Amino acid sequence: MALIFYTNPMSRGRMVRWMLEEIGQPYETKVIPYGQEMKAPAYLAINPMGKIPALVHDHTIITETAAIIAYLADAFPEADLAPTPGTRERGPYYRWLFFGAGPFEAAVMDRALGVQIPPERKGSVGYGSLEEVLATLETALHPGPYLLGDTFSAADIYLGSQIGYCLRFGTIEPRPAFVSYVQHLLARPAAQRAAAMDDALMPPKA
Repeated sequence: MALIFYTNPMSRGRMVRWMLEEIGQPYETKVIPYGQEMKAPAYLAINPMGKIPALVHDHTIITETAAIIAYLADAFPEADLAPTPGTRERGPYYRWLFFGAGPFEAAVMDRALGVQIPPERKGSVGYGSLEEVLATLETALHPGPYLLGDTFSAADIYLGSQIGYCLRFGTIEPRPAFVSYVQHLLARPAAQRAAAMDDALMPPKA
């Protein structure tokens, strides 16, 4: 089963790299520079949005980071990174995957970009407020150590990576629950391997 991974080390592709390292399957990496090559016809045939990451599994193309991570969990069930389809445990797994792709990312990005939601229009946005999102997430991490309790899953790779980036760049407050959670995740050997690979692909500092 051929896996071709299109990425850039300064992108959300770092999340997918971690997932690929967790599943333990061989894959080919194709680094796409930002700029002309990302918008070239050859890559637009993979992702018409001209964005990364993207994954090709045999002849199946998957884009969108959360979708790629969820797809890999199901395509390689032997890695045990998602509850069995049809079980009750699948519910919270889906919940936190989509929480990361929806309310969390939207709330964080709006705050980072200076988007102000008038209090009277709070009900019109899917996340309500960043404060509500963070409170919900903090509650989800208790008792932990993972979003699904004692079970590590692809949801932790996706949402945990997002929390880690936000802590690194100061876009959310470093609440103890968030810091402890991310530290626990980054201790995983696959996370460390993935980070080392992407760091090695970073352009040299001027």
